[in-house]
Amino acid sequence: MTCVLRGDNNTVMDYRDYYKILGVERKASDDDIRKAYRKLAKQYHPDYNPNNKQSEDRFKEINEAYEVLSDAKKRSHYDRLGSDYSNWQRRSGGNPGDFNWDQYGGAPGGGRVNMEDLFSGGGSFSDFFQTIFGAGGARASAHAQPQGYQQELEITLEEAYKGTQRRVQTDGKEKIVRIPVGVRTGSKVRVAGAGPNGLDLYLIVNVAEDKKFERHSNDLHTTATVSVFTAILGGEAEVETMEGKLTLNIPAGTQHDQVFRLAGRGMPHLKTPKEKGDLFVKLKIQIPKYLSPKQRELLDEASRIKF
Repeated sequence: MTCVLRGDNNTVMDYRDYYKILGVERKASDDDIRKAYRKLAKQYHPDYNPNNKQSEDRFKEINEAYEVLSDAKKRSHYDRLGSDYSNWQRRSGGNPGDFNWDQYGGAPGGGRVNMEDLFSGGGSFSDFFQTIFGAGGARASAHAQPQGYQQELEITLEEAYKGTQRRVQTDGKEKIVRIPVGVRTGSKVRVAGAGPNGLDLYLIVNVAEDKKFERHSNDLHTTATVSVFTAILGGEAEVETMEGKLTLNIPAGTQHDQVFRLAGRGMPHLKTPKEKGDLFVKLKIQIPKYLSPKQRELLDEASRIKF
């Protein structure tokens, strides 16, 4: 979808369909958008297409689309513009250049977007982007620095918990980048001057799914299994944590799917790593498949107990 719009500086610009740029539907999930971006960013990254102006322009376009669609507030603002414009065009049938989009030159709910926040994601943004999200288009973006490139970086949950390092090589330069503890998917790590042409490089962190733990903000969720006899009589369960195994006391009469909270055993906070979230352990009760005659007799007797 390409439509011509006229901004408040009387310059005519193309409407940019960010969904089409990333090749996703308008109802695409955050995960679908992230996957599409990763695929295209790798395909058109300047490191893989040296001295290719067309690929570089396409890479900038992909970054701009992801900058908008990966941010809930920017995406909502952009969707409102697209919907209003389509409705206006159907009603008026007029020249797209006559569309009044001054009302869209700011953040949802009124006010202006903080340009430093917008450009912290990097990228050379178009006049269309700057007019919608900035304070009046190219004039407002003259001071909007830094600009740079984005590149996705995948790490494990353990690396996010402990912090890690990565070697980044671009334009023949190699840098060791420290990834701080507590990062989550979507966190941005700035590497000054590591991008093509000396621009900054922004590593967009993607924390891979973990087999043992599920992360919700700074809290972790896991499961532990005990026998039905331990659940009835009480006992102990071995629980996995990010720091190793520990023993959890199980009170008598514990129910299936009962959740235990272990304070301070979750993920460290990004800005205050000494503070940690909690670990929530959901208990699974294992039913034995085979019983001896004596065990069956005892269970049969126990089953007659009235609750």
